[in-house]
Amino acid sequence: MTDSQLIREIKEGNTELYSELMAKYQKKILSFIYHMLRGAKLEMMAEDLCSETFYKAFRSLHSFREVDASFSTWLYTISRNTVLSELRKQKAAHLSLDDTTYVPLAPYEAAPEQTLLRNEKVALVREAINNLPEKQRSALVLREYEGLDYQEIAGILGQTVSAVKSLLFRARASVKIQLEKYFHEPEPALMKVYEELKSR
Repeated sequence: MTDSQLIREIKEGNTELYSELMAKYQKKILSFIYHMLRGAKLEMMAEDLCSETFYKAFRSLHSFREVDASFSTWLYTISRNTVLSELRKQKAAHLSLDDTTYVPLAPYEAAPEQTLLRNEKVALVREAINNLPEKQRSALVLREYEGLDYQEIAGILGQTVSAVKSLLFRARASVKIQLEKYFHEPEPALMKVYEELKSR
């Protein structure tokens, strides 16, 4: 069944079908939330906020209109708002949102030099992404890691497509500038560092 068919059935009372929608999108939504929480070292909350996202979506499903946005765009919007709400709560509780992400490294004596260097590079990329303003970070994560197109990202962030392209340009430029002082590599090689994160 398509999303439209599932949603129509759920609205008509077949609420057990909601589990099919969850199964289809849960991994993607969890991944997005996890990336968004990294900068605040709150990754352990990802599953809870993912569950909260799907609960909110279920409660509001009667108001979902496919003419306004696709279900996936609507769901990403709810998840982003849920994460931002939680980050505001944490900030109010005096938790620093500017700390860099901790990336566990293997013990020095047990890890080859190349492994240590790779882990260090991944940590630097994560830190660079975490340092981005929220909208730039969201746009970059949605594009690079979630594989969404510009129109979908625009819907989630409440921006125009051209604004999304501008956000992505500034985000990539900022990451590049932050990394250059560490790696001193040509730009093409530098941007490939993103691949390190996609496999983790």
